[in-house]
Order: sequence, then structure tokens, then C-alpha cells
Amino acid sequence: MIKIGIVGGTGYTGVELLRLLAAHPEAELVLITSRSEAGLPVAEMFPNLRGRVGLAFSEPDPAALAACDLVFFATPNGVAMQSVPALLDAGVRIVDLAADFRLKDSGEWAQWYGMSHACPDVLAEAIYGLPEVNREAIREARLIANPGCYPTAVQLGLLPLLEQGCIEPGRIIADCKSGVSGAGRKASVATLLCETSESFKAYAVPGHRHWPEIRQGLDAVAEGVGLTFVPHLVPMLRGIHASLYATLTATGADLQTLFEQRYADEPFVDVLPAGSHPETRSVKGANTCRIAVHRPQGGDTVVVLSVIDNLVKGAAGQAVQNMNIMFALPEQTGLEGIALVP
Repeated sequence: MIKIGIVGGTGYTGVELLRLLAAHPEAELVLITSRSEAGLPVAEMFPNLRGRVGLAFSEPDPAALAACDLVFFATPNGVAMQSVPALLDAGVRIVDLAADFRLKDSGEWAQWYGMSHACPDVLAEAIYGLPEVNREAIREARLIANPGCYPTAVQLGLLPLLEQGCIEPGRIIADCKSGVSGAGRKASVATLLCETSESFKAYAVPGHRHWPEIRQGLDAVAEGVGLTFVPHLVPMLRGIHASLYATLTATGADLQTLFEQRYADEPFVDVLPAGSHPETRSVKGANTCRIAVHRPQGGDTVVVLSVIDNLVKGAAGQAVQNMNIMFALPEQTGLEGIALVP
């Protein structure tokens, strides 16, 4: 059994991680930390875990965390980087669900996250945890930077086209929508029911923190990437829908076959039949990215539709997928649940 600690288990990604790990046959949850909720039984905060998770939240204890095989950080940005060096020195493997290790340039990280990086020397070691790209590196990694939700949906939708040089890399548009849970589990007027219900808005158009992460991933496979990324908030609990637009350079390419072949061996990427329109509800609660590729009117514009559950393939499910790879387990272990409908 893999002895697991979770730092910061009180948010939406934290409870999703608990839900998945509680049913994982090779995972043993040994501690879950929360300074604000120390002593409170986990099942009192999250009744869905009653009878499945018997732990109480505890104060972070470096010695107890150092005794784990793997520690997940489900904390706000800037928290994990304070503790990661000591845990690595103790031989603990780490998956960070926040953004502390996603960007390789510490100066760029400071620009987008408004603070200096606490351990810039560790950034070079961190492996970006998108299994469909970095699976072999993830196997041996000590530190995984779990991708963000928007970056997961966008990169999976665009990578086949960029890898094969089928599109102009300089003019890519990512028009993306997210459910309200993407804003986190905190009190905020902007995410109140009366503020979000029956409404739909763009936000962070001048610059969103996921933009440099997406660009960094796309730059790794193509030169001269130019990306316009516009996120939107829609009145649903879960889900990411990414509508991706680019100009084709190879107008004779069989795009459907290209995507089917690229993801043929990927257990969590489902390329839908030609003409399909994926729905966010089709991935609710599942660690699946569903993709459809279109070429409207047979022109030179390609439209890729990519949907994920932001809390699963966009966060906790992908984190467990990375754990499985790190510990040489079948990749689907603990992640075989079918999406919830309705």
C-alpha cells in the first residue's frame, strides 16, 4: 500500500482527491492536514465520505508528512513550495495540485503569481504531469506539477495538430468555459448563486495565470506559438469546455484519423466520431477528456472541442493518474468510474 498524506484537504479539489483515494485499492490515507479545521473529522465536513474516510483533519506535522510515501498538496498557490524541499530531502514523492511548479521560469512565475518563488532551484526537477505527453518522465519523478484545468483541456485539444505541423502556430484561439467550482471553495460574492445563475461572462481577458502554462506546453512541441486565451464562467458546478480555433496549413490532412491515431493508446482521452459535439455532462465525475474535431464548411479553419471535468481530469483525477504512473500501477487503477448523468 502507498502511504499517502494530503496537505490542505478542505477545498473542492481536496475532497475530490479524498473521494478517489478512498476507493483506490493501493492507497492508504494516513493524514490530511488543515490548520483551520484541525481535529474535525473529515466526514463531518464532507458527509459523502462517511464510512469511507475515518481520519480527522490535523495540523501539518513535518515529521508525519516525511513518513509518507507520497504527499499531495491541494493548497493555495505559494504553499507547497515552502515545504517541498524538505520533503524531497526526506525521500517523499510529491504531487502538487497548485501552480507552484508548473512554470519553469521563476521570474515568469513571480510575475503571474505576485510573489517570489521560494525554491527556484527545484523548478528544474519538477515534471509537468500531463501523462499524454510526459508519461516516461513521470514514472521516475520525485516531484509532479499537476496541470491546471484549462491547460489540460486546451493542450490535449491542440497537441496533435501542432505535433504534425498542421496549423499555423502563431494564431491560435482558445475560447474556454468553466463551471463555478473552478473558483474554489471560498466565500466570494462573485460566485454566489444569485451572481452566477442565469448569467454568463468572460473574465481575465487581459491575462489569466493559465496562459503562460498553456503557452509553455505548446511551445515544447512547436515554435512561434501565439495564443489568445479567453476564459468564461458559466452557471454549472463542474466542467471545462474548450473551443479551439486555428488555421490549417495542411488542408488535405485527415484530421479525424490524426486525432484517433494520436490518442489510440490513451486510456483517458476519447476522440469522438466525426461530426460530434462533446458535452461537459458526459465527463462529470470521470477522469476523461472527450474531443471532437471539425472543419466548418471544409475551409481552412479547424475547430477542436475538448471537454473535461475540471475537478477530475483537470485536477484530482489527473493527480491520481500521475500517482499510478509513479508507483508502476495500472494507469486506470481507482479511476474507472463512469461519468454521472444527469
